[in-house]
Amino acid sequence: MLDNFIDAHVHLNTRFTAKLDTAKKWNARFLSINTDIPFFESIEEQEAVIHDLQKEYPQGIKFITSFDTKFWNTADWLPHAMQQIKSGLANGAAGVKIWKNIGMDKSVKDKDGIFVMVDDKRFDPIYEYLAKNDILLIGHQGEPRNCWLPLEEMTVNSDRDYFAGHPEYHMFKNPDYPSYQAQMQARDNVLIKHPDLKYVGLHLFSMEYSLDEVAKRLEKFPNSKTDLAERICHVQLQAMEDHEKVREFFIKYQDRIIYGTDVIEDGSMTDEEVKNRFEGLWQAHWDFFATSKELTAPEFDGNFKGLALPPEVLEKIFRDNAIKTYGFLT
Repeated sequence: MLDNFIDAHVHLNTRFTAKLDTAKKWNARFLSINTDIPFFESIEEQEAVIHDLQKEYPQGIKFITSFDTKFWNTADWLPHAMQQIKSGLANGAAGVKIWKNIGMDKSVKDKDGIFVMVDDKRFDPIYEYLAKNDILLIGHQGEPRNCWLPLEEMTVNSDRDYFAGHPEYHMFKNPDYPSYQAQMQARDNVLIKHPDLKYVGLHLFSMEYSLDEVAKRLEKFPNSKTDLAERICHVQLQAMEDHEKVREFFIKYQDRIIYGTDVIEDGSMTDEEVKNRFEGLWQAHWDFFATSKELTAPEFDGNFKGLALPPEVLEKIFRDNAIKTYGFLT
């Protein structure tokens, strides 16, 4: 594994130190992304946890702040959200996240009962503030395209399992929610309207099914980057179909792709399970990107070959791009 790599998309939501011990063993660092998720603690408590972990691993953890939708449809919403953003940034956050609840949560609607999307004009003051002050926005909008398909038509087991367990986010069962295309267009609309906004489209821009579509966004939005969190199996599936095309994508966009696993450390795993989870993903992902081994993945049937990317490309994807994007020390 690359020395001093960065797992730049995790959720470290407990004060347990097993993940820190594992990171130190591997000489790894973390970007923990605080998020307005119903089953997480508040954004403020997530930040408090990170500050305590940073005392144990001072140079090993950075974090992203966020804002919630409390007071939505009232005059208090924007001042509250801006206060959360400014407080998080003042306390060391490397950027701000906007989550899929905007567009996919039935509690976030306008006064006429219409789903609010990320291109709603009420978010413009936030985007303008971030762009004006050169502050990074990272976004998880929509879900994998599989979310809009029946379970039996989904392309990977991880999506099938997730949406079977989270039917509230399985849009095939919720046709009254905005479509996948509407979610993606709303995100693109924000980047068109705010071209100076620095942006990371998480989860391969939520367009994991097609690296061609990801490439179109990277070309269209020069201030954007993307990450790989929880979508590497989709890349592996495409590599099984067209290995050279996938390899060329990573070489072409080597300066704009950031490694991350999306591991949620929430206390549901034992110390040994946490260790095995991180180490298993890190090794499997490294084998795929760095070697030419014949590999398999639990998410789908069949073999695929590792990409064997050049060392300088691996250094960027696994470390240097996260340093430049999120401000890690070199």
